[in-house]
Order: sequence, then structure tokens, then C-alpha cells
Amino acid sequence: MRKTKDTEASELLVNAIVEGMQENKAKDIVILDLRTLSSAVCDFFVICSGDSSTQVDGIANSIARFTRKELKEKPWHIEGKSNSEWILLDYVNVVSHVFYKDARSFYELEDLWADAIRTDIPTIN
Repeated sequence: MRKTKDTEASELLVNAIVEGMQENKAKDIVILDLRTLSSAVCDFFVICSGDSSTQVDGIANSIARFTRKELKEKPWHIEGKSNSEWILLDYVNVVSHVFYKDARSFYELEDLWADAIRTDIPTIN
């Protein structure tokens, strides 16, 4: 796999998203590297869970704050803020998914993209 400026920017964005998730005590953080998949819609998915809709909303806000502060990046599009069960922050090359834990097990996004390279991030207590 060849590294380009876009790839490096995507990796920096992934790191900032993970930091934003950890800031708000997100659980079960998973990075799916989709760059080798021909059907991929972006370079990476970054997925996590929260224990309540309030925490899900807080994690999404923390991600937006971290990416803006660290990289001057804003999401191109945000979905799901109205019910806080599954908030998607779309940064074009990187898409962040913040799930309420029950919604995550229902949609099984990691299984849907099981052929991606998966990295599990340890939960910080």
C-alpha cells in the first residue's frame, strides 16, 4: 500500500477522532482500515460505543472539538444528532460512528466490513 498525503491526513484524522472518543470515555473503539477494499466508501471507519444517549452525544461533540482544535477539520456532514442512538460524523476520507451500545450490536457494522483491517483500541478507565 502506497502512502500519499491524503493517506497521511486520514491517519492523523483517525488519531484525533480516537482522542476525542477517549476524552469522553468511549468504549470498544475499533478502527477499520478500508483502503485495500475495492468497495470502500472511505479510507477508515472509527467506531465506538457509549452507555447512554447523553454519552453518545458527548462523544460526538468531543470528536468534533478535537478534530477542529488539532487539525482544523470539521465534519462534512453529521447524521443522527436528533436521537443520539447512532451519530455519524463524515469527514469524507474518515467516517466516525458513535453508537449507543444496543444500536451497535443491532447494526453489526464491524461484521458488515469484516474483510477490513481491524485495530482494537484499549479502553481507558
